[in-house]
Amino acid sequence: MPATPAWPPRSAPRLFVEDELAAERTIAVEGNQANYLARVMRVGEGDAVILCDDISGEWTARVAEVGKRRVDLRVEQRLREREAVPDLWLCPALLKKDRFDLVLEKATELGAARIQPVLTRRCVADKLNPDRARSIVTEAAEQCARTALPKLGEVTRLDALLRDWPKDRTLFFADEQGGEAAAGAFPEAGEPAALLIGPEGGFDDSERAAIRALPQARAITLGPRILRGETAAMAAMALWMGVAGDWAKRA
Repeated sequence: MPATPAWPPRSAPRLFVEDELAAERTIAVEGNQANYLARVMRVGEGDAVILCDDISGEWTARVAEVGKRRVDLRVEQRLREREAVPDLWLCPALLKKDRFDLVLEKATELGAARIQPVLTRRCVADKLNPDRARSIVTEAAEQCARTALPKLGEVTRLDALLRDWPKDRTLFFADEQGGEAAAGAFPEAGEPAALLIGPEGGFDDSERAAIRALPQARAITLGPRILRGETAAMAAMALWMGVAGDWAKRA
């Protein structure tokens, strides 16, 4: 006899929805999401869709009806609880649009709990479209099977970020002029932490002095080469996750 197909199939599309999910609830999907399901994925009645709500976790659903502008989904059962994300913030300085898009996408895939964009004196960009940024983050979470969306903060000036910095959160500052080797500076177990990454032109001297004056700040180095802002963000996050995050092996 042929093997019973896995349910839900690995090819089932994944979507984040705003409504809180529960078994036997019907969710109406409209707009771009409906277009994606109906015209891109070509779902039909009875097909599987995986849903997340950023509250209760990940659920299976079946397509109940496909209309011209909406798709109705019938929620069936929960597959996973909402994941526990390591308490890591990424604080990247704004970059040119395409490069900052990459930071948003990869920070989500790598497991950031919060992405806090920062405005510094040498930033080329000074604005961020919040709707576009949220769309990038959500699509990245869907692609990598996250069940928890990272929080996305509003653009904050560096001086305001430092002034209001939480007393219990270490700020690892990627300083191109040197610091502790990152792998040795990061804790072995997860603690509240953040990574501060500079813009294309780096931090100026007064900014660097202000950051180093913060009691919670620790200057780190990411190796012998000067990295672009987007590369530094991804490298620092990957290293932190391997040492202190959910990539690290636990006994």
